Amino acid sequence: MTDHRIDAIRSCLLELEPIELEIFDDSHQHAGHPGAQEGRGHFRVRIVSDAFRNQSTITRHRIVYDLLDDLMQTDIHALGIVALTPDEAAATSH
Repeated sequence: MTDHRIDAIRSCLLELEPIELEIFDDSHQHAGHPGAQEGRGHFRVRIVSDAFRNQSTITRHRIVYDLLDDLMQTDIHALGIVALTPDEAAATSH
């Protein structure tokens, strides 16, 4: 069964036309934390997109956070982001 929050995150990030998109739910590792008690989760995202070309790491993270803004208020307590261009992803896979 897929967590509805993962589906919602994926739906928002598809705007970046990702070549790769992985979403990990680490909420179980944070049971008892304030955000978890409120029903919000801890997630990690690895996204590869041409949209990140010529963008700094901070700008890439802002792009992702902007797309997930509503979910950050309701469903996401913490988010780890790895945002790469296709060239960067290819270089790290060797």
